[in-house]
Amino acid sequence: FMDLNENLSTIIFNSTFVRPAKFYLGGFYNMPHDKYYYIFLCFVYIMTVLGNGFLLSVIYLVKTLHTPRYIIVCNLALTDLCGSTALIPKLLDTFLFDRRYIVYEACLSYMFFVLFFGSMQSWTLVTMAYDRLIAICFPLRYHSIITKKSVVVMLLFSWTFLICVTATSAGLINRLSFCASIEIKSFFCDHGPIFQLACNDKSYSYSMATTGLIVVMCIPLILIVGSYVCISIALARTTSTEERLRALKTCVSHLILVALFFLPFVGTNIAVMTSYIHPNARMINSSLTFTVPPLLNPIIYSLKTEEVRNTIRKLCKGNKTAVISSK
Repeated sequence: FMDLNENLSTIIFNSTFVRPAKFYLGGFYNMPHDKYYYIFLCFVYIMTVLGNGFLLSVIYLVKTLHTPRYIIVCNLALTDLCGSTALIPKLLDTFLFDRRYIVYEACLSYMFFVLFFGSMQSWTLVTMAYDRLIAICFPLRYHSIITKKSVVVMLLFSWTFLICVTATSAGLINRLSFCASIEIKSFFCDHGPIFQLACNDKSYSYSMATTGLIVVMCIPLILIVGSYVCISIALARTTSTEERLRALKTCVSHLILVALFFLPFVGTNIAVMTSYIHPNARMINSSLTFTVPPLLNPIIYSLKTEEVRNTIRKLCKGNKTAVISSK
C-alpha cells in the first residue's frame, strides 16, 4: 500500500509543471542615461510605422506596383511593421515606466510574436533573393516563373512553416518547471533566457532553439549567399559592362537589407563567443538588431529603387494638380 502511494505521488509530481504567475524582465542593468535610449526607440518606432505605412499605401494605391516583386516588398513592410509593434511598445512600457513583471501567458505570447515576425523578415529576404536570381539568370523565363500566384504560395508557405516552428518553441516552454529564479536576463521574453531558467529536463527546448537558429539564420543566409554566387557567375558570362551594372543596380537595395538584418546578429554572436561583452552592450546591440532594420528598409526601398521614386513623384504631382484645380 505504501509503495502504491509513493508511485502515485511520483506520477503526480512528474505530470505537474511548476509555472510562475509572472516573470521578471531583468533587461538593462543600471544603464546610465537609459531614458535617452528609450526615447530614441520611441522615435524609431514612430518613424518605422510612418515609413512602412507609407510604403504599403504607395504599393496599394498604384496599380503598376501590383507585381510579384512588390508583393514581396509589401510582405517585408508588413512584417517589419508588425514586428516593431510586437516589440517596441512593450519594451518601452517595461523599462521606461518600470513595469518589469509580466504574466506567464503574456510572456509566451510576447515571445511568439517577436520571434515569428523576426523569422518572417529573414525568409522574406530569401524570397527577394530568389526573385533577383530568376530575373538575372533566367530573364526570358522571369514572368513565367515569378508570377503573383507563385510568390503568394512561397510567402504563405513561409508564414505557415514559421508559425509552426515558433509555436512549437513556445509550446515546449509549457513542458518546463521554474523552481528558482523567474528573472529573464533579456529585454523581452526571449526563448533562450527563458528555458535556461528551468529546473527540469530542457533538452527539447535546447534542440528547438538550435533548430530555430538554423531555420531562421543559417539556412536563409546560405540560400542568399548561394543565389548571389549564381548571379555573379551569370554576370561574369555577360560581355556588356552596361548590362552588368544595370543588373547589379537592381540588387543593391536587397544586399543592403541583407547586410542590415544579418551582420549585426552575426557580429554580436561572434563577439559574445570570442570575448566578454557587458550585458547592457549585448542587449543594446540585440535590441538595435530587432528595431533598426524595420526603420531603414522602407527608406532604402524608397530612395534606392527608381520605380518607387518615380511613383512617389507622380503621386505628389497628382495631388498638387488636384489641389490647384480645386482652387
